[in-house]
Amino acid sequence: MQTRSSFIRLAAFVAAALVVAGCSRDAVSPTGPASTIPRLSAAAVGPVAPGTAITLDAQVGTLNEHDTTVLAKGFNGAPPHLGDAIVATIFWSGTNTLTSVSDFMTNVARTPVGNTFRLVEFVSSGGISMATYVATNVQGFPDPNPDPTVVYAVQATFTQPVTDGGLLLSAYKGVDAVSTQPVEASRSGSGVASTNVFVGPGAVAIGSGALAYGVTMSNGLVGRDPPTGYTRTSDGVMGDAVMVAEGDYMVSSALGTTNPQWMWAFSAPSTWLASAVTLNPAPHLVFTAQPKTTLPLTTMAPVQVTVTDALGNAVPSYTGTVTIAIGHNGGTLAPGTLSGTKTVTVVNGVATFSDLSIDQLGNGYTLTVTAGGVVGAESAAFNIGAF
Repeated sequence: MQTRSSFIRLAAFVAAALVVAGCSRDAVSPTGPASTIPRLSAAAVGPVAPGTAITLDAQVGTLNEHDTTVLAKGFNGAPPHLGDAIVATIFWSGTNTLTSVSDFMTNVARTPVGNTFRLVEFVSSGGISMATYVATNVQGFPDPNPDPTVVYAVQATFTQPVTDGGLLLSAYKGVDAVSTQPVEASRSGSGVASTNVFVGPGAVAIGSGALAYGVTMSNGLVGRDPPTGYTRTSDGVMGDAVMVAEGDYMVSSALGTTNPQWMWAFSAPSTWLASAVTLNPAPHLVFTAQPKTTLPLTTMAPVQVTVTDALGNAVPSYTGTVTIAIGHNGGTLAPGTLSGTKTVTVVNGVATFSDLSIDQLGNGYTLTVTAGGVVGAESAAFNIGAF
């Protein structure tokens, strides 16, 4: 049986090994035989993505929580923002009695916030477990936060105490908040290894501009390299005397699949777990019937705009409105004015503008469209008066 002092020395060793945020390779990762193992690409392939803006707003994490029925962590420092998607991964050893994940404010009353965290992936092997939950379009907390001593936090509740555990939280802006399927795909894997090895959950589908979140943990207290094309931060690399964990993310520039692969530097039989989750970006508007050249003050052919997801599919669940306006004003003698019904309701994912006209001759006009929670678009150029 190890003494308390040996555990302290081991924890110190792990902590030193995990100070890698600014390095391209973990301090204890191999530089020899592992380089001959083929590394699978994490990048997707396919058509270029439309302009989207998924970005990391905040990331915090903690391990080394012992003999407790509640694992909790606040967003100290950089907070999340209203409308963000929050990905919460819970790590623990012991019996799987996790019942819920919820959010609260860190005041004396631990006031509940009330966003819904849905279980996306769970994987367990060798006495360690990992569960990933997602909440989208989070609301109900002050933004900006007027009191830095009271912060937004997330907690995982168990019916029985866990012997060791923690959480990794990350918040992203730009994730789909208007359609019914913000989570596109997910997958988990596990195994046992004792040498340098690449491991991962397997390939999952990813759309243009979508977020890929990958996370891994092990009871082998060693280092690892992040997946190719993924980014990690210092809060995403954690360890204690029982387990180590890492979370990474990337935003895809294309449609296809992603298969995050971590290179673990095992030197003795150890259990590893890995999960991947992809989250869709905000839907975007696409001109599916472009404006056509016509005469001044004459109703042009109907202009049609469709709300589409990262895969190019219409989003029939979107029930908002779309507003159209002149983008580039091509008026020759005077700026043109757009007339007609300029804000219409989306029906089955489609907005149709059927009575638009422009009053001034000109070349190279464009129209722009905007909608709440959706990436806007600009039309192709057209003329007024010159066919």
